[in-house]
Amino acid sequence: MENSTQESHLGPENSVTYDSPYPLYAMAFSPAAPTRTRHNHPRIAVGSFIEEFSNRVDILSFDPDTLTLKPNPSLSFDHPYPPTKLMFHPNPNSLHKSNDILASSGDYLRLWEVKDSSVDRLEPISVLNNSKTSEFCAPLTSFDWNEIEPRRIGTSSIDTTCTIWDIEKGVVETQLIAHDKEVYDIAWGEARVFASVSADGSVRIFDLRDKEHSTIIYESPQPDTPLLRLAWNKQDLRYMATILMDSNKVVILDIRSPTMPVAELERHRGSVNAIAWAPQSARHICSAGDDSQALIWELPTVAGPNGIDPMSMYSAGAEINQLQWSAAQPDWIAVAFSNKMQLLKV
Repeated sequence: MENSTQESHLGPENSVTYDSPYPLYAMAFSPAAPTRTRHNHPRIAVGSFIEEFSNRVDILSFDPDTLTLKPNPSLSFDHPYPPTKLMFHPNPNSLHKSNDILASSGDYLRLWEVKDSSVDRLEPISVLNNSKTSEFCAPLTSFDWNEIEPRRIGTSSIDTTCTIWDIEKGVVETQLIAHDKEVYDIAWGEARVFASVSADGSVRIFDLRDKEHSTIIYESPQPDTPLLRLAWNKQDLRYMATILMDSNKVVILDIRSPTMPVAELERHRGSVNAIAWAPQSARHICSAGDDSQALIWELPTVAGPNGIDPMSMYSAGAEINQLQWSAAQPDWIAVAFSNKMQLLKV
């Protein structure tokens, strides 16, 4: 973090922009490149948000030295419906493969292999349907890849369930009715522990060793206000962040003291749409929203009476729908707005 002064502004000289032919939503940074590959630049996958069946995912390569983003047309592919989330395999070296694996959610959970051969190409590996009774499944709102046990992916669905997949065997490990209403997001904390948020307004933690029980650690102050996103702090698992529908607040939770947030970040001037913890710091989080702002916050050990101000801010050209903070290049945050993806150097 170069900027620790109050309200420092990230200017356009600290950003790189990719213009897409279509509106963008889902984004994913590749992890550190597998040691055996030809490609040594980080990859970024971006998904279109077109409200019809036919959508696209493009794979870009980012050169941090020349600050250039280049699409690789041979790796672009058609995607049924807009992908609600994209993620690269968190630890490609564990696969004993030389290629990146990309997962996407929408109508199903899909896995794709980015082939690094003499000719770059992308191949679908599997289509995973979590419905036991039908060839169709309820739309998936999100998923999370378990970094500690990368064979596990957890998905969340509008049918109130969370499904835990063993992607190596292509089978459902477990499926839970997680909430009373649609489940909007899911996040792993440990190898067997995940949390989810829902239209029922609750944050719940589940342990695969005790599937009959869950712990509610937060509920919306107004009953049935949906919670849209959940981010679990990988540097300090005591902390989570969530956002409420049509709210300018980011709610910071400490799982040791359920029900009462430890902080509420309230400096956005519009609804918050996305949150991401810093991958390398336990006390920094970024949020972005309808006010076209991306705000980076440093959480104090003790919050003052007047609330918390962001430490730096960036103004985009339109409402920001999505953000990702790169684990492999923690100086870079990606934001998606309109038909643009912008990389911000922090």
